[in-house]
Amino acid sequence: KYTTITLFTMVDSQYYLPNDVGISALDCTEAFRLLSPREQLYAHYLSRSAWYGGLAVLLQTSPESASIFVLLQRLFRKQPPAQLGNVATAAGLSPEEYQAFLVYAAGLYANMGNYKSFGDTKFIPNLPKENLKALVWQSQAFQDSPSEMEALWDSCSTLLYSLEDKQKQLGLGDKGITTYFSGNCCLEDAELAQKFLDSKNLSAYNTRLFKKKSEGKSCYEVRLASAVQEGESDYFLFLKAIYDFEDRVFTVSRGDYDHLMKKVSENLEKAKDHAANENQKRMLEEYSRSFTFGSVEAHKEGSRFWIKDKGPIVESYIGFIESYRDPFGSRGEFEGFVAVVNKAMSERFAKLVSSAEVLLPELPWPKDFEKDRFLLPDFTSLDVLTFAGSGIPAGINIPNYDDIRQSEGFKNVSLGNVLAVAYATQKDKLTFLDEEDKDVYIKWKGPSFEVQVGLHELLGHGSGKLFVQDEKGTFNFEQDNVRNPETGEKITTWYKGNETWDSKFSTISCSYEECRAECVGLYLCLNKHVLSIFGHEGEDAEEVVYVNWLNMVRAGLLGLEFYTSESKSWRQAHMQARFVILRVLLEAGEGLVTLKESTGKDGRPDALITLDRSKIHTVGKGAIERFLCKLQVLKSTADVEGGRALYEGYSAVSDGGSHNFLCLRETVLQRKEARKMFVQANTRVKGDSVELVEYQGSAAGLICSFTERFADDAEEVEAHLLELNKRDAPFPSGRSLESV
Repeated sequence: KYTTITLFTMVDSQYYLPNDVGISALDCTEAFRLLSPREQLYAHYLSRSAWYGGLAVLLQTSPESASIFVLLQRLFRKQPPAQLGNVATAAGLSPEEYQAFLVYAAGLYANMGNYKSFGDTKFIPNLPKENLKALVWQSQAFQDSPSEMEALWDSCSTLLYSLEDKQKQLGLGDKGITTYFSGNCCLEDAELAQKFLDSKNLSAYNTRLFKKKSEGKSCYEVRLASAVQEGESDYFLFLKAIYDFEDRVFTVSRGDYDHLMKKVSENLEKAKDHAANENQKRMLEEYSRSFTFGSVEAHKEGSRFWIKDKGPIVESYIGFIESYRDPFGSRGEFEGFVAVVNKAMSERFAKLVSSAEVLLPELPWPKDFEKDRFLLPDFTSLDVLTFAGSGIPAGINIPNYDDIRQSEGFKNVSLGNVLAVAYATQKDKLTFLDEEDKDVYIKWKGPSFEVQVGLHELLGHGSGKLFVQDEKGTFNFEQDNVRNPETGEKITTWYKGNETWDSKFSTISCSYEECRAECVGLYLCLNKHVLSIFGHEGEDAEEVVYVNWLNMVRAGLLGLEFYTSESKSWRQAHMQARFVILRVLLEAGEGLVTLKESTGKDGRPDALITLDRSKIHTVGKGAIERFLCKLQVLKSTADVEGGRALYEGYSAVSDGGSHNFLCLRETVLQRKEARKMFVQANTRVKGDSVELVEYQGSAAGLICSFTERFADDAEEVEAHLLELNKRDAPFPSGRSLESV
């Protein structure tokens, strides 16, 4: 009857968001109310800083994301969803089509771009292009500024709907779309740029790479995120900005996202006036300097003060943090969060921290492969007030600077109000489990996931030593005495000089590390002391273990949604990691895990995965123990060749062997459930106090939260975004340039 149904048959459902996608409001009312006026002001200005910086993700995602964002903002600023709905009806859209448009808009805001933050797949509106155009043309925004709106539509409408093979997912070269690199860059360019950056002791975290040809020679611009384009800083002083390197020319410039970085720094300075202590003030000063001048060193210095700020009531972190979406694995996506401590849950995590030094020796690698000294981190449960970026995780271990994490410390946070709504599961939507397992799964998923997050973040990411020879030639391990437990031989490879985990293992580093952390969680959740810390004893403790392991093998199967068979590549680090773990446990044999293809009650292909709980502590533990030791040894020794062979071997998805994973992938795609989206509150200063503005957990509520988020300077922000987007226009994705 409706064109939405027609589109369903024409376009694979993974490329649009269903009208019934789950959308929930993040509740932080009570947590915010309990803050003092000073703490509320501190949280407000940190939130403003995060939201402005988060807009940079649009420019980090796709060439069209910023223009689509501005188009939506202009539509909904003039007419909120309910009013625009009347225009949609007059324009001939069905109710289903208008709901599809609202869901698309909510999805773009929630993901900060038109590619899913979890999976990196493009999504398009689930209504015909001409119907959406009719809505835009009849909107109040178009009536007020027809030439501007038409130009905006023309600038993004083709890519908004395009599903050419390369544009279906994020990737480098012919594997997909990226704006971390110009479209004429390939893997070899990324590798060369990394060598150049290493040679100049520059981090890739806050950079993008643009390539052009000049007089037959490849020329590269390394563009750093900063508020200023010119000038010097004590933290960032170039002897020269143009370098010859391996018969290519490299230019290092500042000013990427400059308008946004200026807003970030201004609000950090305002937050500093309400800081609770000297560590917070110094932290914000260094962050501001980092975003002003483009200095990763300043951000690292700010992170050091952040680590020292133990147990703050208002916790936050901001910057170019996670490198999941850089196809090369080195450049960070902008992220900023502000959250309030949940004291009850934090007490449990504090007990886990205090037990860390007892638990670390339980991990299956020799003590030489563990850090010389475990730096006790903060581990708190937080209720999120603000999380700006492309998506919201359940837990975080930061900073991601390995040199700091190895020798100075880190913090772990679990996001309690995210966990409360993100992982609530309805029985009729639970796939690939038998009926008996479904009831146990629903009852124990929350408690088991809390244990897994704690172990994953603290003892997963927080464990393990990297063997390093510094620039002075000094080793941080005893060359003559340390032996590789896999071979019995002396250590022959290590990290040298400025080499880091990210730069050495590049494209597999993120997923490999997530896999290592997930394995630590599986392994240590078998420890009765760990379970008792979280309040689980006896039969209840065994149920937590069973559901944690069951959830992991099911997640491994679900992970196939995030594999692209055409390019033979993975689009999501965590899901690739879980698939690898599934492969390891299937390989363990002895009936530990069984995976069978079947036909569902609806007649469509289905699958059933089962786990023998009686073999978790024996067969399962042994398999994870052996695999986890291999992962750590290869990581510690910088054995890239061995690490790639191991990890890429288990990551391979084929139709051979005992399981046809390519066929199972099609089944998973047919039965997948859309990932939930979150609606976040806004804060406003009213006199001497701060008001919390909350919204409904719906597509309309999510849209309103964004149109009101930049209410005071909307036109300025939108103009800046379009200007920043225009700067990248000479480097369109996928088009090879001879000159610029």
